[in-house]
Amino acid sequence: MPHSQRLSIEGILLLIGLAIGWGINWPIMKFIISEIPPLTFRAFCLFFGGLGILGLARASGLSLALPKGYVKKLLWVCLLNIVGWNVMATYGLSLLPAGRSALLGYTMPIWTVLLSVWVLQDKFTLRIGCALLLGIGGIAALMSESLIAWFSGPFNLQLLVGALLMIAAAWSWGAGTVLMKLWQIPLNTVVLTGWLLLLASLPIMVAAALVDGPPQHLPSTLALWGVVYNVFFAFMFCYWAWVRLVTLVPVSVSSLSSLMTPLIGVVSSIYLLGEEPGWPELSATILILGAVAVINFGGKKANTAPAATDPTL
Repeated sequence: MPHSQRLSIEGILLLIGLAIGWGINWPIMKFIISEIPPLTFRAFCLFFGGLGILGLARASGLSLALPKGYVKKLLWVCLLNIVGWNVMATYGLSLLPAGRSALLGYTMPIWTVLLSVWVLQDKFTLRIGCALLLGIGGIAALMSESLIAWFSGPFNLQLLVGALLMIAAAWSWGAGTVLMKLWQIPLNTVVLTGWLLLLASLPIMVAAALVDGPPQHLPSTLALWGVVYNVFFAFMFCYWAWVRLVTLVPVSVSSLSSLMTPLIGVVSSIYLLGEEPGWPELSATILILGAVAVINFGGKKANTAPAATDPTL
């Protein structure tokens, strides 16, 4: 289906919202899961985020009916893009240092681009290759000090497990994104996002009840405000913006452009956690901004009309 090969004005605005919303959420989540068990936290945000989105959709007069023949496909996208990512990334975050945790998760563009070439038969152009190399370079720069510390110090099983969880989460997210693009589920973006979040919350709620058990204490006011931020902005807005972005451009463009998010994550961790920026942050900024520029400037610009799966936003 024809779509833009680079971000439109709408796409740029969505990207900015995503980068800020998800970027600053990494240090916020790190604080929240120190007080609220990871599965309980994610189940709560997914359930109320999905319910809120579907409520807004219904109030706007949109149909919430699931299209026949697409339920299994919707569940697969939900399992990979939402359940797999949220569970593994949250546990990975609990095992890794704050600030840099987002970086391993955002190896996602690597898996997404490779899977899109294989599954969607997307062309691996020189422009995509250059953007991918710049993005990998930016992530590597941000991770350089952590990698040196990990490999030069004593073996740390916790860091290894955390890193593997984040990489697995990144692959899961990428696979779900590619399947979402492949199957083109004929639902309005708002309705699709709501169902993805709500359905994902159900198995995580069961797991939370079995693993986390009943709450042992009331979280602090600051942690509760963090949960409110997650429900309304990180989940309701950002997940809708991501699904919308995937319908507008090839997954290689949307995923590589999303590299702005870990950059914001590191910057916000510096501000919120008092970490001092150094050469890794500066070089990563240049490389990641370069990747976003390369993938979005130049190249063929095709029909920018929204995909048919998303007729009314």
